Amino acid sequence: MPNKLKELLARVETWPEAVQDEVVASIEAIEEDFLGVHELSSEDITALERSAEDVRRGRFATEDQVREVFGRHRER
Repeated sequence: MPNKLKELLARVETWPEAVQDEVVASIEAIEEDFLGVHELSSEDITALERSAEDVRRGRFATEDQVREVFGRHRER
């Protein structure tokens, strides 16, 4: 375990129990998002099918087009 994480967990152990409960709930939620099974909605499936069809038909931005968009919206 990285030192930074060990140090943080050691500090958390000194926090009030109610706050520790919140930390546990937060970490469990992160773990669920990271490791859990995700059910796709019908809208998700439709969007993925549409995206796959776009790729098959070659309808996607070129690298230059992507660079242009990011260039316009990048903070300077």
